[in-house]
Amino acid sequence: MNVIQQFEGYLVENGIAPKTIESYVGDVRAFCAFLREMGVDQPTDLKRFYVSSYKSRLADSKYAVATINKKINSLQAFNLFLIERKLATEQVVTLRKDRIKVAAGSEGEVEVFSEQEVNQLLFFVQDRTKVTLRNHLIVWLLLYTGVRVSELCGIRLSDIEYLTNTLRVTGKGGKYREIPLRPDLVDLIKEYVRTERQQSKHRESPFLLVSQRAEKMHKDAVNTMLEGLEKRLGFRMYPHKFRHTFCTRLLQKNVPLTTVSKLAGHAHIQTTAHFYINTSKEEKERAVNLL
Repeated sequence: MNVIQQFEGYLVENGIAPKTIESYVGDVRAFCAFLREMGVDQPTDLKRFYVSSYKSRLADSKYAVATINKKINSLQAFNLFLIERKLATEQVVTLRKDRIKVAAGSEGEVEVFSEQEVNQLLFFVQDRTKVTLRNHLIVWLLLYTGVRVSELCGIRLSDIEYLTNTLRVTGKGGKYREIPLRPDLVDLIKEYVRTERQQSKHRESPFLLVSQRAEKMHKDAVNTMLEGLEKRLGFRMYPHKFRHTFCTRLLQKNVPLTTVSKLAGHAHIQTTAHFYINTSKEEKERAVNLL
């Protein structure tokens, strides 16, 4: 068993959520590949220089600050695992020292759809000659619930409560949250379940969104579908942009930050504040132009 497999086993033993394990292991694999490229074959021989060099490589590759910091988190977990298993003695990765700090006033700026783009998209998906009912539903779910793409694909028929018009979402770390559904979105779900979904050979699937190939739609298929819409409508489209738009639109309508945080399924309100208090770059420009 190689050291990365041992690390994965260690994370499982410590009760780390499967998605987090996948992320940590992927990050450590990429770090080990970097070391091999630099002629270091033994990843247990962790040195401070290796970590700082890797950070520089990530920064040069134009990774976002949040992504680099996520990778640093993974390397610290790996370092602590090596120490616990007596494969290393020194802690060379520390979040206090290694995480990239964002200067005050430069909080995360997010990319959101403009109101015009939202309207263009909403009109376009109505046309059944261009967009299937399922894909129409995907766009509405992303736009009106702010779910992550993994959460979207994981929605089960049993997660929809028609009496109260609510959706039960399983988020990061297996945490549940309830999102109220607009009546027209509930009608669209019912229509899809009653008609187009019945034509699939996977209609007995417990999952809401099915494909011709599988009983559960894969996030890659969602990305491919959105890329197709992007080409036809001419503006950038990816799942997280819908999530950013969902949160930003709620704040623009003066919904309290605590409520937006709960709807988005953020573990900490600071996450919501970091990304959305500062709103989008375009919003700031519009505000200044009003002066």
